[in-house]
Amino acid sequence: MPFMKIIIPLIILLIVHLQYRLWFGDGSIAQINEYQQRLDELKQEADKRNLRNESLRAEVLDIKKGQEAIEERARDELGMIREDETFFQIVK
Repeated sequence: MPFMKIIIPLIILLIVHLQYRLWFGDGSIAQINEYQQRLDELKQEADKRNLRNESLRAEVLDIKKGQEAIEERARDELGMIREDETFFQIVK
């Protein structure tokens, strides 16, 4: 009987300790959920950056390969025209 008086409180303490670690300690359920949420946010950010990188990579290839892309960029961003063209500006 004295053996049981020692074992039962030890088992109860062990269960309480394990429950505490499960809910509040390092690696708890709340902490895992927080890490998962942060991981999801980082994945979304990485996806956005990957899309942007792919777009820029395609643009660089286009500029390297084609004169048309350079001409289009000069027209759109710098407002350049050819010598034989006439520029019309429409004011609204």
